[in-house]
Amino acid sequence: MSSKTKIIVLHMREVVYTAVFLLLAIILAVVLFFMFGSGQKKNNAADAQSHYKPGIYTSSIELNDNTFDLEVTVDADKINSIRLVNLSESTSAMFPLMEPALESLASQIYSSQSLDDIQYSEDQKYTSMILLNAIESALKKAENS
Repeated sequence: MSSKTKIIVLHMREVVYTAVFLLLAIILAVVLFFMFGSGQKKNNAADAQSHYKPGIYTSSIELNDNTFDLEVTVDADKINSIRLVNLSESTSAMFPLMEPALESLASQIYSSQSLDDIQYSEDQKYTSMILLNAIESALKKAENS
């Protein structure tokens, strides 16, 4: 009886724990692969391309022989500010909806960083359309070609 047969006793609890830990290790490995794997390099190359040339861009608006500018300030990929420049008091008095309409549009543009799906009230329709055209014109100047 010199056989070297060994009998191994495994408890079911130990087998289950081992299976669970192996499963967690595999999930962790897959997550790490996707986080730091080859897919990340493609995203970085796309992010490296900026949407705008940083700077301040203006667009002129003419209403009843009064000319004023709309100024848009952008970073490489973000619209930072939109404001009216050279707006005289007489023009502001003749067109009282100009500044409130711009504030409403600017807040929507800041949050979405886009000119798509901008909402404006019916009483500010034409004023908002003039301002949106001026903003679009300024952003076209800022875009990278």
